[in-house]
Amino acid sequence: MTDMLIEGLYREGEPIADTKAPSGDIAQKWTKRKFDAALVNPANRRKLDVIIVGTGLAGAAAGATLGEAGYNVKSFCYQDSPRRAHSIAAQGGINAAKNYKGDGDSIYRLFYDTVKGGDYRSRETNVYRLAEVSADIIDQCVAQGVPFAREYGGLLDNRSFGGVQVSRTFYARGQTGQQLLIGAYQALERQIAAGTVQMFARHEMLELIVVDGKARGIIARDLVTGEIETHMADAVVLASGGYGNVFFLSTNAMGSNVTADWRAHRKGAYFGNPCYTQIHPTCIPQTGDHQSKLTLMSESLRNDGRIWVPKRAEDCDKDPRQIAEEDRDYYLERIYPGFGNLVPRDIASRQAKNMCDEGRGVGPAVDGVRRGVYLDFADAIARLGEDAVRAKYGNLFDMYERITGENPYQVPMRIYPAVHYTMGGLWVDYDLQSTIPGLFVAGEANFSDHGANRLGASALMQGLADGYFVLPNTIRDYLAKGPFPEVAADDPAVVEAEQQVKGRVEQLLSINGTRSVDSYHKELGKIMWEKCGMERTDAGLREAIEEIRALRADFWRNVRVLGVNETLNQSLEKAGRVADFLELGELMCIDALHRRESCGGHFRAESQTEDGEALRHDDEFAYVAAWEWGGEGGAPILHKEDLVYEFIELKQRSYK
Repeated sequence: MTDMLIEGLYREGEPIADTKAPSGDIAQKWTKRKFDAALVNPANRRKLDVIIVGTGLAGAAAGATLGEAGYNVKSFCYQDSPRRAHSIAAQGGINAAKNYKGDGDSIYRLFYDTVKGGDYRSRETNVYRLAEVSADIIDQCVAQGVPFAREYGGLLDNRSFGGVQVSRTFYARGQTGQQLLIGAYQALERQIAAGTVQMFARHEMLELIVVDGKARGIIARDLVTGEIETHMADAVVLASGGYGNVFFLSTNAMGSNVTADWRAHRKGAYFGNPCYTQIHPTCIPQTGDHQSKLTLMSESLRNDGRIWVPKRAEDCDKDPRQIAEEDRDYYLERIYPGFGNLVPRDIASRQAKNMCDEGRGVGPAVDGVRRGVYLDFADAIARLGEDAVRAKYGNLFDMYERITGENPYQVPMRIYPAVHYTMGGLWVDYDLQSTIPGLFVAGEANFSDHGANRLGASALMQGLADGYFVLPNTIRDYLAKGPFPEVAADDPAVVEAEQQVKGRVEQLLSINGTRSVDSYHKELGKIMWEKCGMERTDAGLREAIEEIRALRADFWRNVRVLGVNETLNQSLEKAGRVADFLELGELMCIDALHRRESCGGHFRAESQTEDGEALRHDDEFAYVAAWEWGGEGGAPILHKEDLVYEFIELKQRSYK
């Protein structure tokens, strides 16, 4: 089927493979790769420039580490401070295979749990390295002063998370992301003060500059003045986070976007598994059309909270405290007795949807359907006491009460799944390098570690692993070939990139239509959630592709962007981001359509077991889907990276 148009939606190109991971024992691959990677002596590091886009955990950690090593780093974020990066919103914890609880954990078990949790759609080599590096992350963060929770004797505490049967999650109450980001931010600020890192806050990357096939810089817009700036370097690192806001309603910060990744994709970087998005099971339910985002309740709550719905639909209107124990369905404990409330996120999310689809959802109805289930702490309070529960989860309970007006110490929380994280991202090899030489991708912006479902508390682990330990060891192999020839300001590739950005800005401002940017974003999100969300069908995905194409065409005819470029203009910022979401959304649906299997949280109605569980098809789809930009109006090109499992047995998941 190579180079043949397939139904006009996509065509298949040559296979792709990761050639950077060494052969041999998986436990020795990372040690061997670090040794084989070329070194850059300290004097030469001072001659090399690296651009890093994003200042979350991956970006801040990479900036601090590369700056400390002596490279010249330019760091960019659209926020007014690196401390506002979305990593700050992570609540529950960070995984590490230290086995402090003595309950059988190990590097191999974390490796196994991650591959299994990802439904056998992740690359073994990258995942094993992540597990191997995890223990170093905790030591690094403790040395920085991150206030992890501690046991009575002063040792670091751990709690359990979904998808595993050991306690390996380190945490700082419900503020783990915030505390880890402060640690990385302090390390970054130290390098800013030392002069090795130059910080560009309130700057948004709008284009990648590729010269002679290599990533050599970016075009950024100063979000305060509107100035279009050109920044050159010897290598570019994208650590710009995920694209969950393509669904409009998500737990992501309002500004989270796909633009950095997408502009690189259009310049030749393959996009891996775009349809792999994570639906988080414990979010505060939507209350109406007025909302612009959703709020996460940490997965750590599933350690002590019990999830249930009424057994009878007629009880859904009752005060939950008036529903007798025998009339409650603790459905996760019933269906999955081995893991109970700690099943992986994709399974917990899908079953919550099933309960609501059966008419047993709770809370106010939205569009005529009650979309909520109970997360009940009555048993935990009776067992541990309210003070102990407050010490573990107090800030989360306070946040819930402020948003809903309900006291979760007295009334069960109401939760429902919501878009939270994206496992897809730019395709990278073992070195975290994309298909564009010199373009490296770290953290959630790449696809590399989580397969079709990310285990809870692994996002922070990957971000810090990539930033502190992986990227600094692999990017030097590329930078050892530099310094690269200086690129002139009037180089055709630079001029073209500048003109592309200015042209797009001028076009958005000149349309002067009748519809707001948010109205397009909201309509796109509804299409994506209904037809490319938790449950997908062949017919629904085909409809979605046509609807998105029509919506995108209307956007470029009828969007209304107020103001001018030469000032702070959030309408213009949103318009550029939504324009990219409209292109990404189509690719996500094409990716989901071609993958005719249920995998992770991506439930294909045509592919399920007799008891309604997800059914994979390893004989057809055990590969990474790496998509190449097909050009304006052209069909995207699918390149397959076969997933070969040497160290883990490929089998259907079971958490029963």
